[in-house]
Amino acid sequence: MKKIIWFFIGSACVLLLSWSATSASAASDKARVARGKYLVEGLGLCGDCHTPTNEKGEPLPDKKLAGAPILFKPTVPIPAWADKAPNIAGLPGWKSEDAVKFLMTGVAYNDLHARPPMPPYRMNQDDAEAVVAYLKSLAPAK
Repeated sequence: MKKIIWFFIGSACVLLLSWSATSASAASDKARVARGKYLVEGLGLCGDCHTPTNEKGEPLPDKKLAGAPILFKPTVPIPAWADKAPNIAGLPGWKSEDAVKFLMTGVAYNDLHARPPMPPYRMNQDDAEAVVAYLKSLAPAK
């Protein structure tokens, strides 16, 4: 009888510990996505280039980070200037590790550098992972 009681107590402890670890991981993921949202929307202002606007210049909320034409041009010729900012909602076509590398080094998975006006970011790994977690959490644009 004592063995059965100890078995149930032990099983309950294992379940409680695994639930606790899962909860901590979920909370950590939520915090990482929130940090990424802050970096993308508050600090990086990524939507300024990557979100299309209406005729008044207001961002289209249903097209957030869906890619948009670059509305400004350099005053002098700059080689490889991008005319369009790509869709980054959901990071279509990017593996997470490639996107993290891009944000840390400025070099994409195809070994090409970011085209101007995209700055060559040099984020630390935690920030890059947070940005990628946030962008991956968004529904891909249609």
